[in-house]
Order: sequence, then C-alpha cells, then structure tokens
Amino acid sequence: MSRSASADEQRRARVAASLKRRYGAERRFRLYGQLAVLVGLGFVALLFVSIFSKGYSAFEQTYVRVDVNYDPEVLDPAGTRKPEDLADGDYGAIVKAALRATAPEVESRAELKQLYALASNSAPRALQARIAADPTLLGRRESVWVLASDHVDQIVKGYIRRDESEESRGVTDLQIKWIDALRAKGALERRFNRQFFSGGDSREPEQAGVAGAVVGSFFTLLVTLLLSFPIGVAAAVYLEEFAPKNRYTDFIEVNINNLAAVPSIVFGLLGLAVFVQFFGLPRSVPLVGGLVLTLMTLPTIIIASRAALKAVPPSIREAALGMGASRVQAIVHHVLPLAMPGMMTGGILGMARALGESAPLLLIGMVAFIVDVPRRLTDPSTVLPVQVYLWARSSERAFVERTSGAIIVLLVFLLVMNGLAVLLRSRFERRW
Repeated sequence: MSRSASADEQRRARVAASLKRRYGAERRFRLYGQLAVLVGLGFVALLFVSIFSKGYSAFEQTYVRVDVNYDPEVLDPAGTRKPEDLADGDYGAIVKAALRATAPEVESRAELKQLYALASNSAPRALQARIAADPTLLGRRESVWVLASDHVDQIVKGYIRRDESEESRGVTDLQIKWIDALRAKGALERRFNRQFFSGGDSREPEQAGVAGAVVGSFFTLLVTLLLSFPIGVAAAVYLEEFAPKNRYTDFIEVNINNLAAVPSIVFGLLGLAVFVQFFGLPRSVPLVGGLVLTLMTLPTIIIASRAALKAVPPSIREAALGMGASRVQAIVHHVLPLAMPGMMTGGILGMARALGESAPLLLIGMVAFIVDVPRRLTDPSTVLPVQVYLWARSSERAFVERTSGAIIVLLVFLLVMNGLAVLLRSRFERRW
C-alpha cells in the first residue's frame, strides 16, 4: 500500500506540475496576444497623431485684408460697364495699389516685388468675381480679405522657422516685418479654409483644394456601385442557389477566390488594355475608373453575398417551397431579403476598399493635373488617393499639410463607409 500510495502521490505531483506549466503557458500566450494588440494600436495611434498633427492646419488659411479702390479708369477705361469689358480689367494693378497702401514707405522695385508677394496670385480673380457679382462696386472703396501667399501662411502657422536663413525659408526679413505689422493691426489672420473644400487642384498650395478629387471619387464609386453590386449579387445567387455542382462551377469558384487576392495593379493593367486601348474610352475619367474598380470589387462582393446566402437557414427555402412557391419565388421573396443585409455590408466594404485604391487608377491616367471640378462621368478628374499621391510628390513645403489634410478627408470617408456597414449589419442582421 505504501508503494502504491507513493506512486499516486508522484503521479499527482507530475500532473500538478504539468497543469502549472500549461496554465503558465496559457497566461503567457494571452499576454503575448495582448502585447501584440497594444503594439498594433500604438502604431495606429502614432499614425493618426502624425497625420492629424500635420494636416489639421490645412483647414485654416491665412488671409490679408487690403483696402481696395475699384478705379473705373483701370477696370473699365472705355466706360461701357459691359461684363466682358469688366472681365478684362487690370485687377492685378488694383491689388498692387492696395498692397502699396499698407506700406507707403516702400519705393524700390525689389522691395515692391517682395511686398506684392505677400498676397496670393488668386487675389485679382477674387476681385474680378466680386465685380462680376456686383458691378455697382465700381468706383467705390472697400476692405477685402484675400488669400495670402503660401510662404506667408507657413510663417504664420509656424512651419517656417524665423531663425532660418532667408534662402532656406523663402521669406525675407523685410517680409516678416510687414507680416508682423499687418498682424499687429488686425489685417492678417487665419480663417477657415473654404478654398480647400471648394476648389480643385492648383500649382499654388494656398489655392489647392480637394473638391475635384472628392467629386471624382463620388462619380467613380457611383459607377462602381451601380455595376458591381447588381452583378455581384446576381452571380452569387446563381452560384449558390441554381448552378449545378460540377467541375466547371468548382473552377469558377476557385478563380473567384483567387481574383479576390490578386493585387489591384493587375486590374489596372487589365482596364488599361481592355477599356482604354481596345474600346478606346478616354483616360482619366470616372467612367473608366469605375469600370476598373468594378472588376476589382466583384470578387469581394460575390464572396460576401454567397456567405450571406449560406447563412439563411434551409428551413426558409423548404417552407416557401412547401407552401407552393417556385424556386425562383422562394429565392427572390424569402431568401434574398433575409440575406440582403450581409450583401449590403459586403458591398459597402468593397466600396471602401475601392475608395482607398490608387494603383489601378494611376495606370488609366487618373494621375493628371485636374484644375476644374468634374460635372459629368466623362469629365477629366482624379480621386482622393491619387490626389494625396500628387501632393506628396510636390516640392513646396506647404503641400505637406495639404497632403495630410487630404488623408484626413479620405479617412473620414472610409470611417463613414465602414460605420455604415457596421450599422447595417447590426440593424438588420438576423440570428438563427
């Protein structure tokens, strides 16, 4: 008995030691998982902090106030007051005269050139637009806030250090003196950057906006949604409910799964070869961009739609068939409505992926410099990811904050679309 009891105690000791080791290994595994999650969240937080710290200032822009004299002899020397004659007026001279009034002591040509550089070259167009909207301003005086140049804006925001040399900072000591004087009398201040949300692209950073890219993204995603969602749902319904199970359908299913993992740039090459070169469609238009992104998102939508159809219990089909409904009626009236929330979620996630893609669109020419905001599906345009790519390549220092600002706008779009997918799933999802 003593020998048997001793053996039992040894076995219990070994089991206890084994359990201790296994429990310790489990705790370590959980700790490693938690650390991995924390590290991942840390990198994501670092990315967001970096983007927002550089991009939030893009939503503000520096403006300078000038006292403008709409001199009729300069703007309408013929005295006709016709819109076409007023459009040809020398508004640049009006802006220069207003700037000279802020520093009347300046006389040399070199200093005048520095003074004129305080305002953006869009200031004459802004005055022209005011006269076109209200011709009665001709011959009158008023104070107008016009865009400051990008160098002035960077000095005011602190992105250009004053202790740098004049050559490296791009702003002279004399200009800094004028900037300080204008700020002291309230003629220079930061305001909400309407141009960033209402204008198209520009070579001048202070005039660059994301409106063209936002509208181009909307048109491109509209084409993608109108084509990919109906085709993807129809293909999923056929493969899941009607297609016979044989080697051909197995081949199709395998290739759909493979296409979902194909790099997006391959779809860009396909779109370039088929839509642009073979069919002769124009480059850099939302129609072609939507067709390319349709090819890319179709596999994702088909897979998500098939998964949603599989989640519907067979009893729904059997009950409908038992009540005398045809197979098509059972699918259309009973199975499809129940699977639609999952299909919509897959479609929105596919659209979110399409919104963030730039590689396939670069290949079909949507990397062009587009100033005007597109109005139709066939107008030249760009999209937000490509706009970020273009601004990131620019050498001007002010485009750094524009790039981060455009990324923030893109992230907001993505968060809204993913949030909509989560809302649809939680609102309409059925638990079986």
